Amino acid sequence: MAGVGWRSPLLSRPGAVAADVGVAWHYGDPVAEQRALVAGQGVVDCSHLGVVAVTGPDRLSWLHSITSGHLSALAPHSSTETLVLSPHGHIEHAAGVVDDATTTWLLTTTAAALAAWLDSMRFMLRVQVADVTDQWAAVGEPRRGEGDPDGPVVWCDPWPTTAPGGTRYGPPDEAHPGTDRPWRLVLVPRAELDAHVASRGAALAGTWATEALRVAAWRPSGAHEVDHRALPHELDWLRTAVHLDKGCYRGQETVARVHNLGRPPRRLAMVHLDGSGHVLPSAGAPVLDASGARVGVLTTCARHHELGPIGLAVVRRATSPDAPLSVPDDDGDLVAAAQEVIVNPDGLTPDRPAVRGPLGRGLGLAP
Repeated sequence: MAGVGWRSPLLSRPGAVAADVGVAWHYGDPVAEQRALVAGQGVVDCSHLGVVAVTGPDRLSWLHSITSGHLSALAPHSSTETLVLSPHGHIEHAAGVVDDATTTWLLTTTAAALAAWLDSMRFMLRVQVADVTDQWAAVGEPRRGEGDPDGPVVWCDPWPTTAPGGTRYGPPDEAHPGTDRPWRLVLVPRAELDAHVASRGAALAGTWATEALRVAAWRPSGAHEVDHRALPHELDWLRTAVHLDKGCYRGQETVARVHNLGRPPRRLAMVHLDGSGHVLPSAGAPVLDASGARVGVLTTCARHHELGPIGLAVVRRATSPDAPLSVPDDDGDLVAAAQEVIVNPDGLTPDRPAVRGPLGRGLGLAP
């Protein structure tokens, strides 16, 4: 985040209603703002995001060796993403990555902590790490397209295209709803944020619109879907942020073991919420089965301009896709929730290696 107390200058625009992260939740008409983004129009103030800059000749090979992505051969002005995992494979940080031939830029929601951890891992390598969030702000655009040497730094969201070396727990790329959500972030000097947006002459949209479209695209966020025990498999993040065939890095053994031999204990699902009431659940609310037992947690809740109230939830993998679920709202009343499968309940990828013999039979994967 841009820091506690950050308040974007764009909140002075007419109709702006502040979100809890220092930028606008909406500018008076969130439905129209969503429709504008779907039409490829408008810009979004994303200055609440953090920016970490890594410089030095060893930067890409070093980041490659300690994070989940394949970064050693990242071409200038090509976007990807990567994860920092714990020794047990749990997600600690998530970052969009783009290199401009002199600096590797990491866009994240945990800039201070990520920069501190990276700095602690430098040892004798020729790299420098800096949290430059106070200097740079991100502006979101509903379009695809990488940056170029003569323009600003641009991170183009790779979701949901399965990268070389990645795999998927959800549908094929061409059948994934995320293919209908083009998205990129442009870095501008923070002091020039207001002037940059004004020069674009485009309508502003708030986080209400971007979050609703993110949920509909089944796109996980490090700020919402990640908790202390989140595995990338559970969120279908092996599509874009994890390379299965590269060398060892922290957490790699867990990534390989779950993919090759195990199954993720939880899975990401989209939920369609009953919108007949006036109050919706809040992120962090428990997801309950018909008996009232907790089977997961609602990680994001949003109102979509076409789908209505929707959310992302992390539930137990064994939860039946047809099970009637509910989520308590802020008043304690139960809101019915119907699942839409994202991560397969069987916990397998299409390219999982065959397991034979007693182990395979024990897992139910071999005759």
